[in-house]
Amino acid sequence: MVHFKGVLAAGLALTALSATAVGLSAPDAAEAGQRTEPLVIAHRGASEYRPEHTISAYRLAIETGADYIEPDLVLTKDGVLVDRHENALSTTTDVASHPEFADRKQTKTIDGAKATDWFTEDFTFAELRTLRAKERIPDLRPDNTAFDGQDVIPSFDEVVELAQKHGVGVYPEMKHPTYFESIGLPFDKPVLSALDKHGLTKRTSKVFLQSFEPTILQKLRPRTRVKLVQLISASGKPYDWTAAGDSRSYDTMVSRPGLKWLSTFVDGIGPETRRIIPLDAAGKTTAPTTLVKDAHRAGLAVHPWTFRPENTFLPADFRRGNPASPAYKQTQGDAAGWLNLLLDQGIDGIFSDDPALATAVREARD
Repeated sequence: MVHFKGVLAAGLALTALSATAVGLSAPDAAEAGQRTEPLVIAHRGASEYRPEHTISAYRLAIETGADYIEPDLVLTKDGVLVDRHENALSTTTDVASHPEFADRKQTKTIDGAKATDWFTEDFTFAELRTLRAKERIPDLRPDNTAFDGQDVIPSFDEVVELAQKHGVGVYPEMKHPTYFESIGLPFDKPVLSALDKHGLTKRTSKVFLQSFEPTILQKLRPRTRVKLVQLISASGKPYDWTAAGDSRSYDTMVSRPGLKWLSTFVDGIGPETRRIIPLDAAGKTTAPTTLVKDAHRAGLAVHPWTFRPENTFLPADFRRGNPASPAYKQTQGDAAGWLNLLLDQGIDGIFSDDPALATAVREARD
């Protein structure tokens, strides 16, 4: 078994000739005679070791072998793209300790769900820069709390500049696009402007744009050549379809006709891992689906999410240790075995909180 704490510095970046690095699915790459090693996509940075969505987390991800770094994008009051898991701020920043912003806390409905919090769209970028990042899941990652307060909220520009400085790609997710458009902050113009500013305008540019909502991807397709990816949850439906009264769901997307439809405006899909390896009622793995093969037949790359090494996030048959132990949930199970099972399905990339471990597992298969 590969232990994630022992491989932190073991990751090696893929060569720029990697087929998936330029957005080709495995069948396309094989036909082109190019390499088809799966991408390691640092999910919110090296978030296993640092508070997510911080320059520190991205820098460590790059140092330990990530091919792409993934920022989640939300917008400020003055239209600046910033990097946060959600537009709600309390779980990932110290906003609650700032008395000057106490009156900004309010209740809103985001994608149909009520939330009481502080929200990025009620702050200017300058105001957000006075906040500091903190670990989002301290009960599972207590070591990361040692880095609380050290990082500011990065802008998308800063994340792109870091990636380009080190020769890796960026894989931004546009969060809640229907909601942001409803309050007069649409994503399309600022995202396209940022990509243009940094020279990321070609299909071969090292960027993937992703969203759970297909409407924003359809809106962007005629206006950019960069690679687009449709995210797919294990259940439910995208909020833009809910808002529009559309009866379709994520199940529709993973059908063969659905994948063919997706291929008219995206280059890949990002399915939850359970779409590839379903789990039974006990949380154990069952027989793989045909999703990877079906997506490849439609010309789509497949980048599932999210590979995390703790027992909490693993299928039951890959968990290790004593369930009665207080540390059981945060203890690593057979994470390498789980990732190898996913890689055996022919995926083209993996979103990982631990890019060092993902890179080590990938390199061990060569």
